[in-house]
Amino acid sequence: MKTELSFAQTRVLGVCLEKEKTTPDQYPLSVNGITTACNQKSNREPVVSFSEIEVQNTVDELIELRLIAQATDITGRVAKYRHRFSGSQFAAFSFNPQQTAIIAILFLRGPQTPGELRTRTQRLYPFKDVNAVESALDELASDENTAYVVKLPREAGKRESRYAHLFSGEVEISSQPNVSHLSSDGNAKDERIAELEARVDQLSAELQKIKDALDIE
Repeated sequence: MKTELSFAQTRVLGVCLEKEKTTPDQYPLSVNGITTACNQKSNREPVVSFSEIEVQNTVDELIELRLIAQATDITGRVAKYRHRFSGSQFAAFSFNPQQTAIIAILFLRGPQTPGELRTRTQRLYPFKDVNAVESALDELASDENTAYVVKLPREAGKRESRYAHLFSGEVEISSQPNVSHLSSDGNAKDERIAELEARVDQLSAELQKIKDALDIE
């Protein structure tokens, strides 16, 4: 990667990639909308508490990097922004929808197993099975000179290795927590939790649409 992105920059980009697909009627996003999405308590790891000033500064940095642009087709007094990360002729990267969905979740949730990615990308791209996720991950990690993700060492007690993105530089592999006490159905529980989190996120988006329609703060 020629340019290493900060954690805040990947969180903002992840939000834009996610909301473009999950709430298209509210996209592009204002700084207020980006801030609210960055600070969600569901489907975010870690949970953060960015201020609007911090988000505006991050948006400005991403504009300089040509990864975000101010929307020109939106009328109104509030500036709104769209990503230029992938998916258009002006995009910085030529990722396909499968790859973009994976990167978005890695930006928002940190390292994930293929099983977790399959569950958590459903609203961004409906992978048929875990093999399809692994295939997309292999493509993203295929060339060491242009690798975008890396496979991490498998944790004790886990059946799958996690993958991390490389947009913020090489991943520092710390000592893995001892999870050998987990039962063999740990992955199934993780997927169920991820499904519930995705449902909460969907309900939150629907509630926000109702509030916007009623002009409620």
